[in-house]
Amino acid sequence: VQLVESGGGLVQAGGSLRLSCVVSGRTFSSYVMGWFRQAPGKEREFVAAISWGGGSTSYAGSVKGRFTISRDNAKNTVYLQLNSLKPEDTAVYYCAGSSRSWRYSDLGARGYYDDWGQGTQVTVSS
Repeated sequence: VQLVESGGGLVQAGGSLRLSCVVSGRTFSSYVMGWFRQAPGKEREFVAAISWGGGSTSYAGSVKGRFTISRDNAKNTVYLQLNSLKPEDTAVYYCAGSSRSWRYSDLGARGYYDDWGQGTQVTVSS
């Protein structure tokens, strides 16, 4: 299984980016997909997740209303649209996939996810 993120970069505060994560090596439509991020010196934290068919989503409170997760099962790709970016959004962003059932209580746990990408850097300047 391979998860490959792209779309990171340097952006000014208030700007936007769209991250992509392409999955290969398993049936993408059976995967719950999530995004996490890790800032320097901090723990990796949950950002958002989306169910197999895309009908259910979940967001961390710090990004709700600014970030949007979506998926295209025909392209084996999950997206994270980042709007109204703030300097505190600076981090390496990771996508992750889980073969487990959708459970809101579990989505924020790193152990819920089976597979991880290598990450893409997002830097927001003030």
